[in-house]
Amino acid sequence: MVRTALTRAERERGERFGALLREARGQRSMVEIAAAAGLSAETLRKIEAGRIATPAFFTVAALAGALGLSLDLLADACAVLDADGGAHGGAAAVSAAEDAVVAAGDARRGTRAGEHGPLRPGVPIAARAYL
Repeated sequence: MVRTALTRAERERGERFGALLREARGQRSMVEIAAAAGLSAETLRKIEAGRIATPAFFTVAALAGALGLSLDLLADACAVLDADGGAHGGAAAVSAAEDAVVAAGDARRGTRAGEHGPLRPGVPIAARAYL
């Protein structure tokens, strides 16, 4: 079976998805989240790195459950960007999804808004993963 090459937009969406997962995982280990989702740590590493840009629905659903994220939030954050850089279905969707990930992380860590530690508000979520 020959698999067609991914488009640039699909690869970029996979990178955004991976960055979102890393952000949501926070200080928890990759092994912990992978085990909770029923995946291998290697699979999660590849998804977070963008090497698996189009994971199966049930993989995404399992990760969402393990991280306490809604599938709607993930879909909005990873929407395909159009030529102008806006997300299909609303340009603010990615920013709103980032805010929801930060808020979910605050709730899990028991911190208040603004006490993000390594999370840096105002820095794009993809860039935060490398800080």
